[in-house]
Amino acid sequence: MQSIISKGKNLQEAIDVGLKLLEASKNEVNIEVIQQESKSFFKMKSKEAIVKITKLEQTTISEQNHEESTDPFKLIDELLTNSQNVMDDPVSNSVMEEESAPRRITKKADDLLGKAWVENGRLVCRCSPTHYPLVSIPDGVNVYKNNQLITEKSFVMTETDLFEVKMEMEEKETVWRVVMDAHKLNVDLHIEPGYKTTRFLLDIAPAQHIELLVDEKKEVSNTLSYQDIMGRLEELRIKHGFHQNEIIRAIEAVEPGVYTIATGIEAAPGKDGWIEFQINMDAQIGPREIENGRVDYRETKTIPNVNSGSVIAIVHPPVPGQPGRTVTNEPLPAKQTIPISVKSGKGIAIIDDKIIALESGRPHVEQRRNIVKVSIMSKLTHPGNVDLSSGNIHFMGDVEVLGEVCERMKIDAEGNILVHQTVNMANLTASGAVITYGSIIGSEVSAGKNNMLVTELGQLLGPINQDLVRVIQLIKQLTLSPGFKASDFSRGGLQPLINILLEKKFKQFPSLVREYVDKVKKGEQYLSDKIWSETANSLSKLFLSLSSEAISVDSITELSEKMQELHELSKMPVEPNSYITVPNVLSSRLYCSGDVNVFDQGSVNTKIYSGGKLTINGSLRGGEVFGRFGAEINEAGAESRTPTIVAVPEDQKISINKVMEGTAIKIGNAQYKFNETRSRVHAYLNKHGQIAFE
Repeated sequence: MQSIISKGKNLQEAIDVGLKLLEASKNEVNIEVIQQESKSFFKMKSKEAIVKITKLEQTTISEQNHEESTDPFKLIDELLTNSQNVMDDPVSNSVMEEESAPRRITKKADDLLGKAWVENGRLVCRCSPTHYPLVSIPDGVNVYKNNQLITEKSFVMTETDLFEVKMEMEEKETVWRVVMDAHKLNVDLHIEPGYKTTRFLLDIAPAQHIELLVDEKKEVSNTLSYQDIMGRLEELRIKHGFHQNEIIRAIEAVEPGVYTIATGIEAAPGKDGWIEFQINMDAQIGPREIENGRVDYRETKTIPNVNSGSVIAIVHPPVPGQPGRTVTNEPLPAKQTIPISVKSGKGIAIIDDKIIALESGRPHVEQRRNIVKVSIMSKLTHPGNVDLSSGNIHFMGDVEVLGEVCERMKIDAEGNILVHQTVNMANLTASGAVITYGSIIGSEVSAGKNNMLVTELGQLLGPINQDLVRVIQLIKQLTLSPGFKASDFSRGGLQPLINILLEKKFKQFPSLVREYVDKVKKGEQYLSDKIWSETANSLSKLFLSLSSEAISVDSITELSEKMQELHELSKMPVEPNSYITVPNVLSSRLYCSGDVNVFDQGSVNTKIYSGGKLTINGSLRGGEVFGRFGAEINEAGAESRTPTIVAVPEDQKISINKVMEGTAIKIGNAQYKFNETRSRVHAYLNKHGQIAFE
């Protein structure tokens, strides 16, 4: 039942105000007088009349009307009975006690007048004639007044209107997808479980102005089923390699995740053909460094010589891999294996699967991926100095000089060069290693000459072949044109047409060919494979000389294919069987396709290129050095600030124990110059392409 506390100057005014607020007549309410109006002397401190008006339910009104029509004597009897029960009932006694203390009731009722509050999720209020409560609506909450949405952020609440609070609910469905990789080896299930967010009002204490407070509860709702997954796998024709435990985990997932629900069988790789050496080819060649940086020359190791008829190595055929199977139950072929290609050099014979020495000497092996050439190197020992009296030395094997190499003298060796004393203003060129026990002064030293020459020739053949391919394409286009007459070129071949194309469109082509031919002639003795010389002869005959021999498109195409093979061969990494080991070097130029090791005092004003790792145990004073696989230096730079540069590629590091002011380091294209002396420097290139230090 709805009830209010009403005040007025007198009882009639209090009753009228209450009836008006309840929108009821006297017959529809029950009126209880809580306080009569009263006035003191001189009209001071007058008291208002207070009544409690309760709106009766319809059934109560009917009962009252029915009771009015009842026999009055029965009513008297019931009244007497009820009054006795009331006196005996403790609850009734408490009600009477409350009625006997109207001031406490008035105080409690006064606390709620003009206020609104939230209790058990319901919005409630008590209005007064002088004040109505104010309610603020937060975002995400909708309040309806008499079924009409309130659009304002705040509203005045009354007891006569019907208010309903509705909150926005959020619901998201489960999102999932099945992804199979390109090789059909892995099937991943990506899932984001759905959820349902329920919001509700929080209880708020009575106040004249309240702001509704909302709390929410989020429940995960993963609606993915086992049947959904298997149905999708069937659509993708996945039949093999299911992981049932991962499927169950995905169904029970409460957080986003990726689950591998099926995997195929990868093909097992085979093994390319290889050579099994019967001698120790990995022996360390060069003087052995002992404690305190000293070198024991008596501990020089060399690959042992072999006698004629000895089996140097056994050639093994490739081992095929094992095929795999995709998740769609399709066979997955293994990568094709490649046999090793063995070429016999000087003093070598190949019988069945065995490499045999035809003469005594040192085995020399040159390998580029699956191409291997094996030779027997003989040895020349020169007992004294290499000077004007002995002349220059050119030898198809190893050279050992027990003395020194004097000014303007040259040593060219197909194998290794070993010099026991100083190399002074001379030139040393070896296809293998260069080892000196004395200093190198004002000289040029090259180890791995064959590797360097092959790389240079391959770099020239690249652009030559690109132009030749374009020439072939133009010739084919011209032969297909309506105005072309094959009879014009039946006798003399395509030479006149080629000359016209070179003159009009490829003016740089002849100069590139001439450079390649000249370089082959100068370094022919270092080229162990005749194919480089044969290619040079073919290019010279076709494009540098007037030949009466007829030229066809097929012959030019065959030459182009041969040049492409040589170009690819030159880019293959060569086995690091070349190196330079020297105690000190001054004002010289050192080139090596492998490691360079300066193991004693160091390097001064020298340019060094190392295709392997560069190591300088002493000091580096001036000059420019490069290490393809990194650089380790004890001390770099000079107090006189002599320009000193240490360089490595972008994927390598530079380590220097002490760096003097003015020294520069280069890693890839990035450069850094030291403005002060620093110790224990370890430099590398970070992901931003800048030089950083560990």
